[in-house]
Amino acid sequence: MGVFSKFHRFREAGEQANVNNVAKFGEPSHSLFTTTKLLTLHHHIDITDAEERVVYQARSKMISLHDKTDIFDAAGNAVAHIEKKLFTLHERHFVRMANGVSFQLSNELFHLIRDITNIEGLGWQLRGNILGLNFELYDQYGNIVAVIGQKLISIHDKYCIDVYRPEDEPIVVAILITLQHMIVDREKAASASSSSN
Repeated sequence: MGVFSKFHRFREAGEQANVNNVAKFGEPSHSLFTTTKLLTLHHHIDITDAEERVVYQARSKMISLHDKTDIFDAAGNAVAHIEKKLFTLHERHFVRMANGVSFQLSNELFHLIRDITNIEGLGWQLRGNILGLNFELYDQYGNIVAVIGQKLISIHDKYCIDVYRPEDEPIVVAILITLQHMIVDREKAASASSSSN
């Protein structure tokens, strides 16, 4: 289904790249896939390659005011650290890469159908569609960096990332993990507001 869907671009490892992504951007360099592990002491996300080998891991502290997350590569080397900024009008997360590059994701509010997340410090932009669960990552010149698709129904919160710039893969992974946290935060806020009504 993921290969032929016009609106939904998630696919499993081993499936061909989504036809819409290929038509719009060409064949990706490679793809990565994420699965969130449930019932662990820490929030844990595995990022795997097309052969389902773990290439990155993200670990978050379960009880953390600033929602702190660390990303490691397969060898256990630090890749990035992510923290949420509290008490701000925009959804804002800070990311510090192991190589010293730092940036922040700031979500523009009041976009009903399409979300726009500015990546300050890089000049990049994440353009998304919450209804279709698709996101496109562009650099400061408007060139595609990656396309992200979320599985429609999954208890393990699965994502597929088509990477178009392999040299930027660690940054793409950090942005993806941050995006997952922002989506979870939004779902929690929506759930809390609906239960209070």
